[in-house]
Amino acid sequence: MSVQSVLEAKLKLAFRPEALDVCDESSQHEGHSGWKPGGETHFRVYIVAKAFEGKSRVAMHRMINEVLADELSGPVHALAIHASASGET
Repeated sequence: MSVQSVLEAKLKLAFRPEALDVCDESSQHEGHSGWKPGGETHFRVYIVAKAFEGKSRVAMHRMINEVLADELSGPVHALAIHASASGET
């Protein structure tokens, strides 16, 4: 299973999002710190979920980082997060 697939599966299980897009942006970071041949080191997550209602941006990021802790301490070097609650823009 690819790192991207693992990220998607964990986020879906934890938050049951209305919208989720996990983008592998590793190719944009070639030669930078943490980059490895084959990619799957730098990701951007767009997620909309009811679980984030009433949460600050910092709290949403902490929730996501907790769910993805194993990946963030292993293969994932960088994770950009765009999170919002259902109905927010």
